[in-house]
Amino acid sequence: MSNQTITVETPSTGSTAVDLMATQWPYVATTIIACAAALLIQKLFAKGVFRIITTRNANVVVVNPKFLGELKNLPDDTVSFSESVKESMQTKYTNVRADRPIIPHIVKKDLTPALNRLNPTIAEEVDQSFQEELPPCKDFTPVNINNKLLRIVAKVSGRIFIGPELCRSEEYIDAAINYTMDVVHAQRAVMEVKPWQRWLKAPGLPQVKALQTREQAAKDYLRPIIEARQQEAKENPDYQKPDDLLQWLLDGQDKFGEQDIHELAAIQLGLTFAAIHTTSMTATNAFYTVAAMPEIIPELREEIRTVLQEYGTFTTAALQKMKKLDSFLRETMRVYPLSWTSFSRKVLKTFTLSNGQVIPAGCIIEVPAYGLSMDDQFNENPEEFDAFRSYRAREQEGLAGASKAGAAAANQFVTVSPSNLTFGYGRHACPGRFFAANEIKMIVSRALLDYDITMVDGARERYANLQFGTQNIPDGSKDLLFKRIV
Repeated sequence: MSNQTITVETPSTGSTAVDLMATQWPYVATTIIACAAALLIQKLFAKGVFRIITTRNANVVVVNPKFLGELKNLPDDTVSFSESVKESMQTKYTNVRADRPIIPHIVKKDLTPALNRLNPTIAEEVDQSFQEELPPCKDFTPVNINNKLLRIVAKVSGRIFIGPELCRSEEYIDAAINYTMDVVHAQRAVMEVKPWQRWLKAPGLPQVKALQTREQAAKDYLRPIIEARQQEAKENPDYQKPDDLLQWLLDGQDKFGEQDIHELAAIQLGLTFAAIHTTSMTATNAFYTVAAMPEIIPELREEIRTVLQEYGTFTTAALQKMKKLDSFLRETMRVYPLSWTSFSRKVLKTFTLSNGQVIPAGCIIEVPAYGLSMDDQFNENPEEFDAFRSYRAREQEGLAGASKAGAAAANQFVTVSPSNLTFGYGRHACPGRFFAANEIKMIVSRALLDYDITMVDGARERYANLQFGTQNIPDGSKDLLFKRIV
């Protein structure tokens, strides 16, 4: 965990663009440990607007969630999601992009609607991956679950992204996992360099050079696979197209124009990074939490068993019926989010909020997602981890007098709303969250059905997350104890 200087300033309502960026504001927090970022954002949550000066290039302006309705309706040429990703991922040096419209289109148009038929395939790959990746565990055995999850998620995601044969090859798994990790290492290394020195120092960082080498190797691996499919489709009129995301990308060129081999490989890598990185970390958070709360395991396990006895496998209907598991995962993301903030956008044109506050071009705006999660207006006893909080809300009338149907929709793991920003909000909310949620549910379910899981040495306190600026990620170095029960 690194230290970071974070300065916080709050403007008065009606400040001009010049005031916002230049005036001495009254609230200043000097050097703090990065782990205080969550507390800082939570304490200033009620303020209309405040600025956090971090190691990012642009100033970060944190906006009260009450303005979300206004913000989500602003056009992309005023506040840009992709430009914010470029800023946070240091795209200039890491080459991680979010400006390829074919990606959200394919995920929304092809992947999400296909889940109904793909869920049994995903479940099959989860089962096989557990058999291959976890040790026999005849007695309680230490397992670095984060490392195992990286491989499991790479295989399971790869099954849908690139097909059953290739997803299990060590060359693909190595390319997928190590590219993902090299992106993370390069991004963090660049962020450690002072913004005004990055143009000079960042290109020479060993982490950046390692990423460039890894990216080229991964593209070299993917290129002949893509070429072979294109050639087969061209020469064989009876060619049966694979039912995977790579094929959907190839078919999607009719709408988005011809993509060269280099670009298609880059798109595959971008999807792989997004899938493996966030899914494995979210699943790791779930495992660390359930291991520290053994009292909830029997109830989760019983629900999973009962549902599978009824449906036979992880169909869409079966997953929807696992409401306690869904609630546990939603609560895990509420209390242990991967980021303290959400709805990150780069301001391209100066605009004015309804309270008269001017937000100037050039800054990054974010919304304090963790402040919402810890607000008792939305969650009773918010500091308490309540695994079945959302389950009860779904079974009862719901919050604020909502109908049962409304409560069910509002309290699901994948739901985005002005009070739940873990997957973002608005038209740029995470399009892959439905696939990721199904994958995580199947992984956690398989583990709970087949293994007893505990903390090492009888500990009951959950492993603390590591914090880097506004990021809040599980410590991937920790072990859990697994013992096979079936």
